[in-house]
Amino acid sequence: MFGEGYAVKQGEQRYGSESPAGQAPNGSRWDNDAPSFDVAEYWRLALKHRFIILGTLITAIVLGVIATLLMTPIYTATTTVQIDREAARILDVDDGAPRESMVQGEEFFQTQYGLLRSRTLAERVVDDLGLATSPEFLEQFGVEVTPRGGETTAATTARRREAVLEIIKKNLGVAPVRGSRLVTVSFNSPAPELSSRVANAFAENFIQANLDRKYESSAYARRFLEERIAQTKLKLEEAERGLVGYATQQQIVNVQEANSSEGQTLSLAASNLSTLSSSLADARARRVAAQERWQVARSGSIMTIPDVVQNPSIQRLSEERAKFVAEYQQKLNLYQPEYPEMVQLKSRIDELSAQINTVAVGIRASIQSQYSAAANEETSLQRQVNGLVGEVLDLRGRSVQYNILQREVDTSRTLYDGLLQRYKEVGITGGVTSNNISIVDAAMPPAKPSKPQLILNLAIAAVLGLGLGLAAALIIEALDETLATPDDVESKLGLSVLGVAPLLEKGQNPRAALDDPRSGFSEAYYSLRTALQFSTPNGSPATMLVTSTRPAEGKSTTAYAVALNLSRTGKRVLLIDGDLRNPSMHRVIGRENEFGMSNILSGSMELAAAAVATDHQGLDFIACGPLPPNPAELWASDRLTRVLADAQAIYDHVVIDGPPVLGFADAPVLASAVSATVFVLESRGTRRAQARGAIRRLQVGRARLLGAVLTKFNTKTLQYGGYDYAYDYTYGTRDDASNTKKKR
Repeated sequence: MFGEGYAVKQGEQRYGSESPAGQAPNGSRWDNDAPSFDVAEYWRLALKHRFIILGTLITAIVLGVIATLLMTPIYTATTTVQIDREAARILDVDDGAPRESMVQGEEFFQTQYGLLRSRTLAERVVDDLGLATSPEFLEQFGVEVTPRGGETTAATTARRREAVLEIIKKNLGVAPVRGSRLVTVSFNSPAPELSSRVANAFAENFIQANLDRKYESSAYARRFLEERIAQTKLKLEEAERGLVGYATQQQIVNVQEANSSEGQTLSLAASNLSTLSSSLADARARRVAAQERWQVARSGSIMTIPDVVQNPSIQRLSEERAKFVAEYQQKLNLYQPEYPEMVQLKSRIDELSAQINTVAVGIRASIQSQYSAAANEETSLQRQVNGLVGEVLDLRGRSVQYNILQREVDTSRTLYDGLLQRYKEVGITGGVTSNNISIVDAAMPPAKPSKPQLILNLAIAAVLGLGLGLAAALIIEALDETLATPDDVESKLGLSVLGVAPLLEKGQNPRAALDDPRSGFSEAYYSLRTALQFSTPNGSPATMLVTSTRPAEGKSTTAYAVALNLSRTGKRVLLIDGDLRNPSMHRVIGRENEFGMSNILSGSMELAAAAVATDHQGLDFIACGPLPPNPAELWASDRLTRVLADAQAIYDHVVIDGPPVLGFADAPVLASAVSATVFVLESRGTRRAQARGAIRRLQVGRARLLGAVLTKFNTKTLQYGGYDYAYDYTYGTRDDASNTKKKR
């Protein structure tokens, strides 16, 4: 049973062990429990304080419903905007705006979100919709801006404008769509049309503001380029004037080469030198060729000269002569050389040979004259080239400064042309209204309000109510000093629980309940008796004291029940009423209080004479007797030790119903004299501080605490860990009762 389970824990503690001051009887500190999350414990707390938790939960839900019904409906309109890193490139030219790299992409989008939430954009929207001058706008949000005493109209207008801006920024929502370039811009207001107007106005003004920033950027670039172009133009003009003046002074004339694709210029002398050098080279080539021809014509036979051989006249005359020679040879076979016809042929042949020789001599003379002309031309050109070389060298010395001025002119002209081209590009792109921001879905007036949401508000109210209820339960439990359950006794006092006695029904007599062996009350004390049997190596202690923190905790009933159950095991038991200040055990037993323990301690009566038999076999009783004036002195005398020794010689067990601990010195004295002490605690009646004080006093008296007995435990209202004690204590009884009803 329950008490037996706790007796095992107590059995682990050696009988007669003592606990130092400031520690629990089992050797642990009072508050040294290691923090742990016990679901069963929290569930027990929830069941224990279920009415507080349920009350708080229901109250919170009711308040949530009331608050939801009293809230003004809020309508939310949403515009979806797409933001690209760059606008479409209509022209392949740079417009001067900064470009975003992939690394800076996240910063770019965060910047755009910040611009959407900026005060500047809110001011544009307010001015665009005229909200600062609209009294209806402030009335819809329940805001009233009235002139103050002595305040100017401008100051009132400024305050109204600030109030409108605050409302706009408070009800504006900017949320990027995860994993995309889309952004939702929403606005909350009591009017659906107003929500859509403001949301669309934010998107439109955001686009326009972006275009304005681009235009301002290109305008700044144009102004900057205009200034730079003007400065560069002046510098170019000055450089050109300096170049022309120096060329005039030094008489430097440059001409452009005809075959130069890059427009390269040379001085006049250098140009003439270049031309003459080219002509000289050609003349030298012609002279060499003519000289070679002349050498061939002069050194060989005249008829072997190539020009002679290849001459058409020579070839024609040679052919004609060959024909006459052939004819002459043919006729020579018929006629003599002196024959007139033969003489005539011979004469014709000689004439043709003379003509051939004359032509050949003329050709050789022509070759010689060509060689002479080529040599004369080369000599003339060489003289002219030699004259121009000196002039060119002199001009180069004078052209050093000219080249410096020329490079300055070229640099200024290049810079000027580049700036002018850039200015034209910026001017073109400045007129292109391409944008990287576009509206995907415009906001429409919502058909139903987005706030309040009844289900959400009820869920929040339920969570808050449950949280407050649990917090209240935990606070109440933390502030609760009473000892309600066996776990409270173990965790807060460090005592093992020997048994738990249930609370009796109203009007039920404890003695009658104990006399019924099958009652739940008797079963509880049977468990206590079993726990006492396992509390020491030798079984139940021979002498034990039953005490409590304060009166009326069930101490006397427990002492009587322990003695009664021990006697039922066949042992001889002596029950002593040790409360010499407020005795009550004689009423429980049903005996008179004429004599008793006070007479024995004072020496006027012996133990055997004072002990009376009870209605139960094996159980004797010694009453308190006359109330002495000094109970503590009687208990502190040596007589008590002798009385206990005499009782042990006759009885197997001696049970003393002692006085309460707090306020009296009797209990510590008795506890030091007996073998063991049983500490009685009333469930929800004894406070933790009181119990700790009582235990410390017993420890000072070197008491040997076996454990605690929790009395008046209400099994109907307290379920420890979900375990029903009423079932344990009435096991078998309910079946008997139901069977009896069936028989009836």
